[in-house]
Amino acid sequence: MNEIIEKIKESGLKGRGGAGFPTGIKWESVISALEKRKAEDKNAKAYVVCNGSEGEPNVLKDDFILENYPEEVIDGIRIAMETIGSEEAYFVLRHDLFEKHEKNLKKIIGKKNIKLFKKTGGYLCGEESTMIETIEGKERKEPRDKPPYPTEKGLWNCPTLVNNIETFYSVSLIAAGKYQHERFYTVSGDVKKAGVFYFPEYWPIEKVLHKTENFPDEDFFVQVGGGASGKIYAENELVQEVSGMGAIVVYIISKTDTKQLMKKWIEFFYAENCGKCVPCREGVYRIKEILEKEEISYEDMKDILFNLRESSFCPLGKTVAVPFESLIEKIIEKHE
Repeated sequence: MNEIIEKIKESGLKGRGGAGFPTGIKWESVISALEKRKAEDKNAKAYVVCNGSEGEPNVLKDDFILENYPEEVIDGIRIAMETIGSEEAYFVLRHDLFEKHEKNLKKIIGKKNIKLFKKTGGYLCGEESTMIETIEGKERKEPRDKPPYPTEKGLWNCPTLVNNIETFYSVSLIAAGKYQHERFYTVSGDVKKAGVFYFPEYWPIEKVLHKTENFPDEDFFVQVGGGASGKIYAENELVQEVSGMGAIVVYIISKTDTKQLMKKWIEFFYAENCGKCVPCREGVYRIKEILEKEEISYEDMKDILFNLRESSFCPLGKTVAVPFESLIEKIIEKHE
């Protein structure tokens, strides 16, 4: 077995883009797919894609990592290319990150065949198959059917490894023997010391808040994972681990208008909706419609959220239900 993949698997590293899929297994899948292709065509190719499209509100770690550890990120991409047998990689960056970091990244990349790619489109273009569509120059930026997954048929139908910036950063540390099972956390909202922090992974929410001196002295709740799709946790649930993209948004109950908060979420999902599937397209519109009324029917909203979660084509539609259902259950029905 490849030495670096063995190290990655031993480390237990999972993707830091939100899905949390085991990194070593993903890399092995790409290698296996490429080997099958080469048995039929010795010129078969594989690609590496670094996802720096970070479009979720209140997730700020990509900019922080590129500001402080760009060499490690590029090193992680290089290691991935060498490991899976890829001669070409794409580094996709959200437009503002591209403008800010392009010059420095090009200097670090040098003659390596890593192409910087300015992301076009919105939040959904951070989904791996949609991102691949944008690199290929497809006019409609929407997700592909799965399976096959990108590890088997990705960029130009070739086996493709897609990981995000923090994952490649961690791979570089693993290869150098410096990985200490830590991850980045973004803390924001009603806090005194908002920012990006680096602590051991698997820390509970309350420990991150205490360690960063951001534990409120008023009744509050948190949104964990991301500032739109993240799940709501009440104050008595903070022993939960920080999951997803590592973001914690703090809301003081006395200061928070839950209707306005839900309006902010739905405006985000409405703007980022690709319109491909009926459950998501119509469901998001209906929730937006409900929130514009003076009296909110939470029973109607729950029915729509159930359909979104169970019937949507891609992760965007499925995750719309997460913040709304948890906010209604844990905060609105208990405090309002």
